[in-house]
Amino acid sequence: MNVFYNNNGMGDTLIVSLKEIEKQKRAVERKGDVARLYHENTGETTGYTIFHASNYGNIDQTGMISLSTDVKNLIESALNQNGWTEKITFPETPSFVVGFVKERKKHPDADKLSVCQVDVGEETYQIVCGAPNVDKGQKVVIAMPGAFMPGGMKIKKSKLRGVSSNGMICSAKELVLTDAPNEKGILVLNDSYETGREFLSQYHN
Repeated sequence: MNVFYNNNGMGDTLIVSLKEIEKQKRAVERKGDVARLYHENTGETTGYTIFHASNYGNIDQTGMISLSTDVKNLIESALNQNGWTEKITFPETPSFVVGFVKERKKHPDADKLSVCQVDVGEETYQIVCGAPNVDKGQKVVIAMPGAFMPGGMKIKKSKLRGVSSNGMICSAKELVLTDAPNEKGILVLNDSYETGREFLSQYHN
């Protein structure tokens, strides 16, 4: 689940994305301030758009935002007050966490890939990364296995050129951050970010 809000860019509208589907298979049903997006063939809910979102709670973030208690309460209040009975199951663990690159080595079979050992709090994940600026000692943003990127791609455990990779080290553009630079490369965080904690709850743009 990803949640987006940008009052300057799209008005007082909260986007709740549950699952990405092809545009030609999307359908929309609206009740009051809430539009439900669903798959036209299966009826599966793929997201909600909440208009006049600030009427239902406080939002103090911009872009892809953290699923704080306030944001969860806002979503539930908006659905209930506009006649939606469907319950949203919020993820128990964050999709994007702060990681610390403990080790970086060259991929044995690909010159432009690095094999990184990344501390994500209680575990260390091996992640294959193609960014030219990744290095040992950095704090970075990790999309955990099972996370959906803003563009719809689901992050899965995989193998890249024969080497196991669990998760993805993200760039600012991939996270759709409002201050994303044009240069290629991962987002490198400063030391104020706490390893293992959710990234979005610590991010201030």
